[in-house]
Amino acid sequence: MVADIRCSTATLASWSGEALAVGLFSGEAGETSRSQLLERFGAAVANRLEQRRFKGKPGESLSIDLLGQTPSLLVLVGLGAPADFDPEQLRHAAATASKSAATAGASQLALAMPVEGLAAEAAAAAMAEAVRLSLYSDQRFKSESDPSPQLTQVELLGLAEAAQGAVNSSSAICSGVELARELVAAPPNVVTPAALADTAADIARAYGLELKVLERSDCEALGMGSYLAVAQGSDLPPKFIHLTYRPQGTAERRLVLVGKGLTFDSGGYNLKTAGSQIDMMKYDMGGSAAVLGAMRAIAELKPAGVEVHMIVAACENMISGGAIHPGAIVTASNGKTIEINNTDAEGRLTLADALVYACKLEPDAVVDLATLTGACVIALGEEIAGLWSPCDPLAQGLIDAGAQGGESIWRMPLRASYRAGLKSGLADMKNTGPRPGGSITAALFLQDFVAPEVAWAHLDIAGTVWSDKGRGLDPAGATGYGVRTLVNWVQAGGPA
Repeated sequence: MVADIRCSTATLASWSGEALAVGLFSGEAGETSRSQLLERFGAAVANRLEQRRFKGKPGESLSIDLLGQTPSLLVLVGLGAPADFDPEQLRHAAATASKSAATAGASQLALAMPVEGLAAEAAAAAMAEAVRLSLYSDQRFKSESDPSPQLTQVELLGLAEAAQGAVNSSSAICSGVELARELVAAPPNVVTPAALADTAADIARAYGLELKVLERSDCEALGMGSYLAVAQGSDLPPKFIHLTYRPQGTAERRLVLVGKGLTFDSGGYNLKTAGSQIDMMKYDMGGSAAVLGAMRAIAELKPAGVEVHMIVAACENMISGGAIHPGAIVTASNGKTIEINNTDAEGRLTLADALVYACKLEPDAVVDLATLTGACVIALGEEIAGLWSPCDPLAQGLIDAGAQGGESIWRMPLRASYRAGLKSGLADMKNTGPRPGGSITAALFLQDFVAPEVAWAHLDIAGTVWSDKGRGLDPAGATGYGVRTLVNWVQAGGPA
């Protein structure tokens, strides 16, 4: 973790310290920065650039030890063409520079990146997030921790003190992302439904939020037969978690964040088979991790004029003599009957009752996040989340909030004719439709549990919550996807 990130009006030519990272555009656009480098550091740097054929391409980097000089380490990072440079490119460049400097053993780093043409606050936030999140390392479950690179001080050159507020806000968001990463990465014997409730309680205590946890009997009284059908196969009791942030003064908007909270998904009697990554089903609570991380950040940032509720119907999907059978019919809390034709399509069953509960809060908007379908991963891969919503302003607001935080979202069709695939001959509906368009029928299933007057959006984050090799700001493992999108969206006030 980086102890101190500061904006500084110092420049590439004037800054003095341990390690300096410089972003260089490719081609003629990078000549000004190259000239400043050569003017300060001389022929030695010019020779290294020539030897390594450094062209300034995106993702290209070069570390140069400057023995007997200050700074003693120079990190050059390629930015590509200026026309393609945006806050996301800036994030990647800052992340690359930070990891290079930290790996080299530096404790102090200055980032000299081009911020002209970018809003100062946006540039400051992008770099601050990149530095901190790219250096995250989870050592909790190792008997001997690996030595992890640390930067204790980072200066963002060319930015006035007025941008420091954006850096400070990014710290709260990063804390939320790190919490989400820790929850997703932890094994299922550590992060249980009770552990998610305990995490919500910790946030409530630390920031003065309201917390209500419904036990099994409470959920039975509310008729949550869909959610409890999934939970009944586990020895661990379900926990229905409702965390609330209320602003000082009048709340002009009421927003609800709903996260899928399957702390382990065996598939139930439709057991996950070899090749289905059953050992990784600890991350099936990635939606709950995102909304808990977002609430932690929101509680610290204290946005004005907006009331935020977080709902997580937490449980496990396990096999036992008491587990729900394929073919069973259950009744959700809105009275709809569901024929369970696949016990491995359990997340939507828990979300059904969570969405009914959320709509009873009379919100201006409800957004749910879930690692819901493999079909979404096939469609969009591991870097883009799918978005379904009948509400254009809400959908665009989430896409914009994601872009602001470097999280990619693609709006998918909510095609009404596909609803026919959910028809049941015995009940109101089945919990799964045909294989083609599986992520669409999953979203249509959820829509049946949302009040028509409530603006609603569904984010399928199945591909984005985990990265085997790491990407961008994310190390290998849990990414904390969704936190930045939700926090940015809430701070913007929700749907227009």
